[in-house]
Amino acid sequence: MHTLYLASGSPRRREILENLGFKVIRIPADIDETPHSDEKAADYVQRMAQEKNAAAVEQWFAAHDASPEYPILTADTTVAYQNHILGKPETEAQAAEMLARLSGQTHQVLTAVCVYWQGKMHGVLQTSDVRFKTLSAEEISAYIRSGEPMDKAGAYGIQGLGGVFVEHLQGSFTGVMGLPVYETVGLLEQFGLSIPPFA
Repeated sequence: MHTLYLASGSPRRREILENLGFKVIRIPADIDETPHSDEKAADYVQRMAQEKNAAAVEQWFAAHDASPEYPILTADTTVAYQNHILGKPETEAQAAEMLARLSGQTHQVLTAVCVYWQGKMHGVLQTSDVRFKTLSAEEISAYIRSGEPMDKAGAYGIQGLGGVFVEHLQGSFTGVMGLPVYETVGLLEQFGLSIPPFA
């Protein structure tokens, strides 16, 4: 069984990695996640994954006298609609506004993944197109009352109740969840890691 350091608090990313057969050890990576003025979603999400990784590596070396024994993985996911970044809503009103904008429309979900190991860092970006059905005000209100939208980019979780809003998905289901399996496995293979159970 391979072991990974995961610098993310996302239970979804941890679950995906554990389902692939990894032992996952959480480590911290605290950064400022504010987008730059006029920053494009693809640039933003890749910068976040890279900065989280750099912060995790820096914190590792500050606390240990040796290089990390296992790869350090970071990821960031954001939702973009008409070139606007939709992060995690801070209020229920923001969540309602985001969901109303996505209603009946196609948006993009971008997930960037970075891995550091043995002095090298590699990254990958995965983008999916997601189309929502038209949402009624009642559906939006009920979904917000469930509490699910409040800690998720774009104010919904595809693996939960928010999945009922998805009319069409072109791309990676796990990428929309927060960690694209195919791309992540390819990234780890660049470091010579073969993924169970195929090892």
